[in-house]
Order: sequence, then C-alpha cells, then structure tokens
Amino acid sequence: MKKVIISCLLLVFAFALTGCAQKDSEKKVYVYNWGEYIDPDVLDSFEEETGIKVVYEEFEMNEDMYAKIKAGAVQYDVVCPSDYMIQKMIEEGLLAEIDFSNVPNISNIDPAYLKSAENFDPGNKYSVPYCWGTVGILYNKTMVDEPIDSWGAIFDEKYSGNILMMDSVRDAFGIALTYLGYDLNSTDEGQLEEAKQLLQKQYPLVQAYVVDQVRDKMIGGEAALGVIYSGEAIYTQRENSDLEYVVPKEGSNVWIDGWVIPKNARSKENAEAFINYMCRADIALKNFEFITYSTPNAAAREMITDPDIKDSPVAFPDQSVLDRCTTYRYLGAEVEAMFNDKWNQVKSE
Repeated sequence: MKKVIISCLLLVFAFALTGCAQKDSEKKVYVYNWGEYIDPDVLDSFEEETGIKVVYEEFEMNEDMYAKIKAGAVQYDVVCPSDYMIQKMIEEGLLAEIDFSNVPNISNIDPAYLKSAENFDPGNKYSVPYCWGTVGILYNKTMVDEPIDSWGAIFDEKYSGNILMMDSVRDAFGIALTYLGYDLNSTDEGQLEEAKQLLQKQYPLVQAYVVDQVRDKMIGGEAALGVIYSGEAIYTQRENSDLEYVVPKEGSNVWIDGWVIPKNARSKENAEAFINYMCRADIALKNFEFITYSTPNAAAREMITDPDIKDSPVAFPDQSVLDRCTTYRYLGAEVEAMFNDKWNQVKSE
C-alpha cells in the first residue's frame, strides 16, 4: 500500500513539475506603455496570432517610466517613451539596438517620420515611431469671448479658475519659453528663470494641473481652456462639438513617441515580434482609430476611409503649422535638474 501511495505521490509531483515548467516556458512579452494608448483588441489578436502572451502595464509621464527603467527592478521588453526621453535613454545606455531584420513592417513607416526621429535617435537604431502629434490649446467656444490663437490665453486673468494646465515639466516650460519668444529647448538660465516667473504668475489662475484628466474635464464643460495633446483633442471634439483645438501662433512642440527595447529586456525576440506587429498597416489603423493619435504609418493612413479624419488638420496638420513647431531634445542632466528645480518652485506656490 505504501508503494502505491508513494508512486501516486511521485506521479502527482511529476505532473506538478511539468505544469510549472510549461508555465515558466510560456512565451511572454512585457510591455510598458502610456495609458489608453493601444486598442485592447490588438493585444488579444497579437496573442492569438503569435502565441506570445502580453503582460501589459501603463504609465502617465515619461519621467515616471524612466525612473522605473533606470532602477531595473522590473524587466520590460517593449516601452514607448517620447522623443527627448528616447535620446536620454540612448545616451545613458539603457536601450538595445533593434534588429530590423525582425521588423520588416518598418517599411510601412513614412520616411519623413524616420527622418524626424533621427533628431533624437541618429540612424534610427533604437526606436520605431508609433504615434505623433502636437501640443496645443483646447477651448470651449461657449466659454470664451474670442477665437483663441495664442498661448497668451492661458496666462490671461480673465480666464482665472477656468484653465487646465499640463502637469508636465517639459510641456509647461516649453509653452512658457515659446510664449516669451525663446527656444523651447533653451538651456539659458536667465530664460528659464523668466519662464518660471511666468508660470508662477499663472499658478493662481489654474484650476488644475492635469495630463489625461484634461479630456474628461473639457468634454464636461468644467473649464474654458486646457493644454492638451492633439490626439486627445480629436476624441474630445467627437464628444463635445463646442470644443476647438489650436496650435498657437507663437509655435509649439511636435512630438514622436516610439517603441524601444530596454537593454535588460527578458526577450528581445518577442519584443521585436511585438514591434513588427504594431507596424502592420491594419494594426496601425486599428490603433489610430481607437486612440485618435496621429499615425506615422503611411500604409495605415492610406486605409483611412473617413475623409474628415484622413484630412483632419488636428490629426494631420499642414506644413505651415509644423514649421512653427519644434521637437524636444534631451538637454543633459544638469539642465534637466534645473528644469525640475524650477518646476518644483512653481508648484510649491
């Protein structure tokens, strides 16, 4: 009887070990992305088509993502930072070069965006453009007494308590520097101090400092003006026809978010399979229709059937708008610390 019991126990133990081995060997890709920045159905179809399970997490700000990657406590396979942060991560040796023989769908990306990406990723070695857009002002036409065309509106006392400001150090200072007539990538301490003083003057006028929340607040008519990313603006206009988006006449930021692979990725092979899938025309179109952020995927844009979207000046602004926009650059640790210090002074008012 003991032999039978022992044999049964051994059999159960063997099955348990086999189950653990199968679980441990399951193909996975660990993805770290912005909130609501991908169609959930795309993750499901990727798993079905490739057999690779997606372990998915979200972040709200580049700086939050960077701190987690820098610490190395969690190993992600694919991450989606913005341009200046990609440059920073490259310079700090945090990213692996992508093997583009495993990403043939890179051919769908418009060469114009690959060229733009070389401003922060020379040679396009470490990143693949995913989405792009502008930073501008979303305003409620029923709550302002004039068409808005300048950053001056968000510094105007008559809109006190009705302004939603971007809770992002680079965006806040980029706006202030641009309004003052300076380069949004300025490293001049005097210019940064002027920008800080302008933001401090604005502080009591601001209803809230927000990122993703600006969308729902503007749809609900909770504020007259909000700084917003263009993709979010498209969504809000669908929900509230009183909302208008503008890239101010002084200029703004044009940004590119891209897929990258951290150097400590668990599976570079699975990461490249995921990036290649995201570059497929039908998948890029599906993501564009879900998140409404502009796609750099030329093949996907050709598949857009709604002319109001395909030719949208918000999603795809003309060259005259882009000519007054600038890409953020990583300015070095010393200047970054200066930005953060001055931003903390603004928000401690």
